[in-house]
Amino acid sequence: MKIHRAITGIVVLTMMILVATSGLVVAQDKYIVAADIPWAPFEMVTNNGEFFGFDLDAIRMIAIVAGFEVEILNTGFDVIIQNVITGKADLGVSGFTITAEREETIDFSAPYYLSNQAVVIRKDSGLNIITAMAGLGTRKAVGAQNGTTGFIFVEDELQGAGLDIEIKGYEFYPTAILDLVNGRLDAVIQDEPASQSSISAYPDLLMIAGIINTSEYFGFLVAPGDPQGLLPRINDAVSELGLKVIDAPGGAQMLVVTPGSPWDNLLNGYFGPTNDQIEAAWLSCKDLLLVDKDVDAFAKAMADEVAR
Repeated sequence: MKIHRAITGIVVLTMMILVATSGLVVAQDKYIVAADIPWAPFEMVTNNGEFFGFDLDAIRMIAIVAGFEVEILNTGFDVIIQNVITGKADLGVSGFTITAEREETIDFSAPYYLSNQAVVIRKDSGLNIITAMAGLGTRKAVGAQNGTTGFIFVEDELQGAGLDIEIKGYEFYPTAILDLVNGRLDAVIQDEPASQSSISAYPDLLMIAGIINTSEYFGFLVAPGDPQGLLPRINDAVSELGLKVIDAPGGAQMLVVTPGSPWDNLLNGYFGPTNDQIEAAWLSCKDLLLVDKDVDAFAKAMADEVAR
């Protein structure tokens, strides 16, 4: 019996060593998700410090369908990629636009959201999208979060074209919006859904001057080579939840959402309502997701709650 146990132990140990050295992916039970919070409606936080938002609930739903767990870690946007590369986090989930430059250092999932850039101004500024972006405001300055495609757009397309405009970088978009409210900026450029959320917080002061059709696809990101083997599991789960990515002529991609699916209901729960409505709905429905792990019931309850 002792000899049999010793042999069994050697066999198990040998298999563990072979797996560890063969380059095979070993699945984990829990993965660390780095997200920049808050950035409504993608990343939000309650008064009690609970994290929610479209991105965060999407990755929770994906994890349930794919059979793993996630732990969300609040991380500055401009260090998320580096933290994923160095292994401090397993996933980057924070409205990251899929770009060729970023794909040089990390790997993306299939796209899960399509966005454009919006230009937010004060209602009393007398500006429009052209004058605000041309540096014709009193401050000659536009705000954006560091490392975002909004920031890069101002650098490349505006300053690169020789326009006399300053780009002010911020650690968080809400800080840029606050500076706009207080008259320290002429405009803020950020993704359209987040801009809609920003103006809902200051409806008497702010407005969207216009939309820049940048056609940006968001993706979840992992370390180069996908060492945890997460991307196929994520992509399959997103498809099961009701979002299909279809290749269109000319190399473009179309995001097709199945009506009434969990993904469709989650979109309806987060895009359109005010931040207060979203938070109230989430607080009412959260146990369906966090405790019961019922993605269908949670997403439908969110859509139903905000529609009341």
